[in-house]
Amino acid sequence: MVAAVRDHAGLRAKQAIGAVRRVVGPSDPLTGPGDDGAVVEMAGLGSMIVCGEAMHPAFVAADPRAAGVAAVLANVNDLAAMGAVPRGIVNTVVAPAAVAVEALQGMAEAADLYDVPIVGGHISEHPGEPALSAFAVGDADRVLSVSRTRAGQDLVFACCLDGRMRPDFPFFTTLGHQGPRLARDVRLLAEAARMDLAQAAKDVSMAGAIGSLAMLLEPGRLGAEIDLDGLPAPAGVSLDRWLVCFPTYAFWLTTDRPGPCVDLFRSAGLAAAVAGSVNSSGVLTLRAGGESREVFDLKSEPITGLWS
Repeated sequence: MVAAVRDHAGLRAKQAIGAVRRVVGPSDPLTGPGDDGAVVEMAGLGSMIVCGEAMHPAFVAADPRAAGVAAVLANVNDLAAMGAVPRGIVNTVVAPAAVAVEALQGMAEAADLYDVPIVGGHISEHPGEPALSAFAVGDADRVLSVSRTRAGQDLVFACCLDGRMRPDFPFFTTLGHQGPRLARDVRLLAEAARMDLAQAAKDVSMAGAIGSLAMLLEPGRLGAEIDLDGLPAPAGVSLDRWLVCFPTYAFWLTTDRPGPCVDLFRSAGLAAAVAGSVNSSGVLTLRAGGESREVFDLKSEPITGLWS
């Protein structure tokens, strides 16, 4: 399982993020690169969160409708991980006409499920390799940020387990099961933030569950030991596949109030459990069946390279 996590292409791709430092320079997650979204303080209006996602061209070409859905899903999850409520989506599409239409249809379907409007964008017909990106804006009463992760906080893993794994792509989709509940479910993180049930959060992205957790811990060079025996996982999916897939709905939260935090998600019919706690070691470890193995030493091994 450690090898599966470390060798996962979705995790290795995160190293490209480090190139941002050459342009932006050193910063912190809240005011610069590092969090799932950027915080823009608006005088008298509170905190606005902005974010964006680009879909892999091969994915867009192979399944443009699914890529359109994923573009919205990824942005809404990023906003949720910041404690924000989604308010609008814009997009850019450069593709053959038929591909562009399917991608936009997928985005429209997802926007309806998440109850967030597509408020604008740009489209160009192009006969070559397709390109699809989406961007989102939301607002947060109280921002969740990896900069607020501290040793001693519990780690809650919240997710939806009712779905299926795509055979051609490491994506665990729960869209069919959650359906119109997605709009409510994704806004639970904003509720957790408002109720002070969490300090930080990270959505599980292409880096997988453990890789995404490493990205949450990396800025503070913090560590954690994760109990895989207590980690919520779907029936019929091997744990090594579950740890490296991109789920429709899965989040890590750090909290000083683990009981109420877990209850918030369980009361909505979702899976949630305390799977470990944050420590100051800088080492991310997996534990299962009485054995433990180190996955990353975040004091010496970069995940994104933003904090080198």
